[in-house]
Amino acid sequence: EVQLVESGGGLVQAGGSLRLSCSFSGFAYGHDGIGWVRQAPGKERDGVSCINTKDGSAYYAPSMKGRFTISRDNAKNTVYLQMNSLKPEDTAVYYCAALNFGWQCGAYYPMYDFWGQGTQVTVSS
Repeated sequence: EVQLVESGGGLVQAGGSLRLSCSFSGFAYGHDGIGWVRQAPGKERDGVSCINTKDGSAYYAPSMKGRFTISRDNAKNTVYLQMNSLKPEDTAVYYCAALNFGWQCGAYYPMYDFWGQGTQVTVSS
């Protein structure tokens, strides 16, 4: 059973930074593409970034490129999202998501097969 467990969310002032972590396990058919999706209050889910864990290639939503950095530590089975220069509009629940069968990202918001429970990020002005 695939498990994705997020951590690292919290309350931060505008201009601050947070690092989210996604610990993953249970991929019976291998894994590659893992990423982050966020959902702001009253809005639909929106892709943030996706990384191919095998070669480290990454994709970003245009509005987040330059402020957010996705990375992975395969030894720890963990994907990270470093978020800098946070803005109040970054306030959302951030979900870790993954593709099945070792599929690669291909884009910053692929059709994910697995989802974590989410972690709240709140940016105060």
